[in-house]
Amino acid sequence: MAEGLFRKALGQREGWLVRSAGVSASVGSKESRETAKVLRDRGADLSDFRSQQVNEALILEADAVFAMTEGHLYALEDEFPDYSDRFYLLGDFVDDESFDGDVPDPIGMGARAYEEVARVLESAFPGILCFLEAGESGAEK
Repeated sequence: MAEGLFRKALGQREGWLVRSAGVSASVGSKESRETAKVLRDRGADLSDFRSQQVNEALILEADAVFAMTEGHLYALEDEFPDYSDRFYLLGDFVDDESFDGDVPDPIGMGARAYEEVARVLESAFPGILCFLEAGESGAEK
C-alpha cells in the first residue's frame, strides 16, 4: 500500500524509484484485495506488484528506507548494520501528535483498518518528500 500511495504522492516528479520490501514478506504475493480497493479509491495502482524480501541489493539502490514499525527498523539495523544511516521510521514523519510511531498492520482487521493505514501513510508523505527533496538522506533521489 505504501508503495502505491507514495508513487501517487510523487505526482509529476521525475527520476524517483519507489520500491517496497518486507522484513518477513511472503515472496511473490500480489497486493491484498483490501489494499487494491484502498488504492483504487485513491487513484493509485499496484496491479503489477509482487511482494519481496528486503535484501542488500535493494538497500544499496536506496537513498532512504522507511520502516513501518520500530520492530522492522530494529530488524533492518540488526541484519544490515552497515546501512543503518539509510533507515528511518515512517511514523516519525506522521503529522499527528497522537500517533505512536508504528504503522498498524491491517491484515485480518477489515476494511476500516486498511483505510486507517492509508490515512497514516498519507499523513507521513509530505514530511518524507520534504526530507528527501532537501537531501537530508545524504544522497540523491
